[in-house]
Amino acid sequence: MKGPKGVINDWRRFKLESMDQESLPPAKRELLRQMSSPQNPNDPRSGGNRKMSFQEYELLKEEDEGCLKQYRKRSMKEMHEKLSFGPKFEGVHDLDSGEAFLEVIEKEHHSTVVVVHIYKAGVKGCEELNGCLDCLATEYPTVKFCRIDAVSSGAGERFSDEVLPTLLVYKAGELLGNFLACTQRLNEEFFATDVEAFLNGYGLLPEKEVPGMEDEENDLE
Repeated sequence: MKGPKGVINDWRRFKLESMDQESLPPAKRELLRQMSSPQNPNDPRSGGNRKMSFQEYELLKEEDEGCLKQYRKRSMKEMHEKLSFGPKFEGVHDLDSGEAFLEVIEKEHHSTVVVVHIYKAGVKGCEELNGCLDCLATEYPTVKFCRIDAVSSGAGERFSDEVLPTLLVYKAGELLGNFLACTQRLNEEFFATDVEAFLNGYGLLPEKEVPGMEDEENDLE
């Protein structure tokens, strides 16, 4: 975790990188460069232990709310990914081939849970399950939800209509759950909460997002 000095230095570097250098007066550009340069604390000439000057303070105080918001948003994203131990996703990802199916299993982040729905148009329960996964994808952004047509998967003979819809759950390339004709384990009429409870019953879903963090991220938009 960064200390106060680390946060200040990180902010200085971010400010320097995000500002339009060409539009700044030479004096201000040089000051920003000095502020962002790494200092040697053992070298008295470097000023590594000096306090921030009034000029630097005024520069940081200038109207740069947009830059500060970007910095906070980036910092929160980094913290979120560390806390959730993996990236975030949006929506359900459509896979169009067996190669794409293998790639998402083998190359995804080792801590990411990957849920793949194998479906076929017209097969009972497939359309409803797709809708449920659309809802769950918003509730569990650290889970990668995917779907692929049984024919596109290249294994249509293996996934016949009798075993659809099928849910496969992977993590770090390992198959954790293999649920053939999974809707047979649900009620005739089922909802996203039912699918969520089913997966949670096997311990396959992580804890949900912390609402406070998501709200604060939206405030920075």
